[in-house]
Amino acid sequence: MPRIDPADIGKVLTVGEVAARSGVAVSALHFYESKGLIHSHRNSGNQRRYTRDVLRRVAIIKVAQRVGVPLGAIHEALQALPEKRTPTVADWSRLSACWHGELTDRIEQLTRLRDQLDDCIGCGCLSVTACPLRNPLDELSDQGPGAHFRPG
Repeated sequence: MPRIDPADIGKVLTVGEVAARSGVAVSALHFYESKGLIHSHRNSGNQRRYTRDVLRRVAIIKVAQRVGVPLGAIHEALQALPEKRTPTVADWSRLSACWHGELTDRIEQLTRLRDQLDDCIGCGCLSVTACPLRNPLDELSDQGPGAHFRPG
């Protein structure tokens, strides 16, 4: 676990301060930390302390989640950032470029789903053999029982 530089003493935030400044619940911050998305340091009383760069990281996480980027992909992208440096505009450009193709694919898939949704009124996704959205002609039967969403 990284140590706090003595020059940074007084520049650290408590978990409550990070929650208040970021608009994210304390439990969410703990969850992000458990997943390696953000990092804290422990003081002598074993309380979490965050450097100010965590506010930018939390903002990146929330924006990415809002546009539908999975936490696993966010984690991978954040691993490329230096831990002690606040992410920059250039960092954000690199991160968003990584997600652009995946988001474009997802938008296209959702557009197709939206355009085919009228066909579901009669089916109700109960027809394993006829549903054009879930499993046309039971082509996904090799993936096991139950409904499977057909990508693309």
